[in-house]
Amino acid sequence: MSSASQLPPDAFLTQVPPLHLSSDEARWYAVRTRSRHEKMVADQLQSRDVTTFLPLVPQVHRWSDRTKTVQVPLFPGYTFVRVVPSAEQYVRVLRVYGVSSFVGVRGQGTPIPDKQIADIQALLRSNAAYSICPLLKIGQRVRIRGGCLDGVEGLLVARNGDRDLVISVEPMQRSLAINIQGYDVEAI
Repeated sequence: MSSASQLPPDAFLTQVPPLHLSSDEARWYAVRTRSRHEKMVADQLQSRDVTTFLPLVPQVHRWSDRTKTVQVPLFPGYTFVRVVPSAEQYVRVLRVYGVSSFVGVRGQGTPIPDKQIADIQALLRSNAAYSICPLLKIGQRVRIRGGCLDGVEGLLVARNGDRDLVISVEPMQRSLAINIQGYDVEAI
């Protein structure tokens, strides 16, 4: 049983910070879940009439005696909820066993644009090939993983729609740029 469900309802409401958005319109939020609790959390939320979206993808699991395709979360440890930003809705979600917190600054929920959820749903319906990658921002220091440039670090920049890695020799104020199309890149 979660510690939140042991508190009297009024005591918990006073401890919950308000969500960033004050509106009567439902918005999408990501919630962090306990490890391997995503499906259970989504089921419990749906039984409490909370709109959820748990993107699942097929994955082949092999054991010594069999092979089976199972549905696993696209984003392990997370599920999406669509709620009206209010303390009541916030508590309703947090009281579900397996929910850790809303995703956002200091555990407060940060709304996710409807378009981003719709885009994920469209991608999964299309069966187009995709790969999960870290969020990389232009101007961020990154490192190439694998290939002949394994371990090379630099600054991620965009030029003419391409992503380049800039390697700088700062004392000389000179730089080299390489197009990183096709390379696996991670944030440093």
